[in-house]
Amino acid sequence: MQKFLFLLLTLVLLGPLGIDLYLPAIPAISRGLDSSESVIQSSISLFILVLGLGQLLAGPLVDRYGRRPMAIAGILLYMIGVSVAATSVNAAMFMASRVVQSLGVCCTSVVLFSSVRDRLSGDDAARAFGFLNGTLNIVPALAPLIGGLIAQYYGWRAPFWALLGYTTVTLLLVLAFLPETRPAHTRQVGSLPLRQYWRILSDSNFLIFALVNAGAMGMALTYVSLAPNVLMTTGGLSPLQFSLVFGANGFWIMLMSYIANRIIRKVGRPVCLAAGGVFMLLGGTALYAGIAFLPAQTQLETWVYMLPVASACTGLAFVIGPATSYALEPYSSEAGIASALVGFVQMAGGAGLGLLAMALPMQPKACLGVVMLTAFVLAWSAKRRSKKLKTILTAHS
Repeated sequence: MQKFLFLLLTLVLLGPLGIDLYLPAIPAISRGLDSSESVIQSSISLFILVLGLGQLLAGPLVDRYGRRPMAIAGILLYMIGVSVAATSVNAAMFMASRVVQSLGVCCTSVVLFSSVRDRLSGDDAARAFGFLNGTLNIVPALAPLIGGLIAQYYGWRAPFWALLGYTTVTLLLVLAFLPETRPAHTRQVGSLPLRQYWRILSDSNFLIFALVNAGAMGMALTYVSLAPNVLMTTGGLSPLQFSLVFGANGFWIMLMSYIANRIIRKVGRPVCLAAGGVFMLLGGTALYAGIAFLPAQTQLETWVYMLPVASACTGLAFVIGPATSYALEPYSSEAGIASALVGFVQMAGGAGLGLLAMALPMQPKACLGVVMLTAFVLAWSAKRRSKKLKTILTAHS
């Protein structure tokens, strides 16, 4: 099982590496392609948008053709996208490469969620999802620094060539070791299964647990988007200091995910959902308390922002695994489609929540506090619903 999870880890890293590795090179990319920096920055939003929508297409394909073939197809698409990015001569070519790269991640993301659902259930599935989510956080902790160093010495195209090397190794591992896990009774559809999507989305249990992931993703996206303004523009940190603080929080989430995975069998998924919700509530409350009661100069201190963020990120580490396993558990015969919907709700819902909060006429800390408190409400609602469910849910007919 450890080898199986390691293979899935190599797949899950393709998404965050595709976003974080080239972040420090964005100014150089804009200069190299004779484009504005805002256009190149928008490639991140484009990547996430395609990732959310594309999973609706990838889901039925994963159920129809199998996990292993779609993982290989996704990796090949990713390699094409990275190669085009590394050889781009204008902004349009670069943006097109990001679309292709994101379509590849759509396939690998649905494959890894489906594969875990095929092999595991209950607390074991929750631990696996939590492990994969926790190890993801080493990417935003290290990738910008590594990508920046590579770009500084070898140019902005070099991080994409390095990513192509990593993806090639991943492809070889998948070809050699990834088994086909699709159950024999998996339902297969010949076209976009709109009725199945609607039926699953109409299941209040599925929606409640999937929205927990949307709240967590919204919190993460809002934090990442606003952190440079809060910590550097307003707080006065240098880029290096910002990278160290940003990276430290990534390692913190990884540690908290490890702890959550260790205790979930002892305390159960409902308790983890409740604990995660409380940590998010503490983070949001602390942000507002700092705004209301601390002197203006003290509010500029890094710890005033990062301690509430660390608390809320602890909550994220505790809720992702249980929420995902609860959402997918009833759908063993259509795990690909259900996994696609989980990804869609997480990405689209999280992006929508974050954009809505950032559009509010509030200071950045208050905007993040709104998302943290919303994530708490979603996690607490899921905790209350989980108490009414059996540990192993009966598969849907």
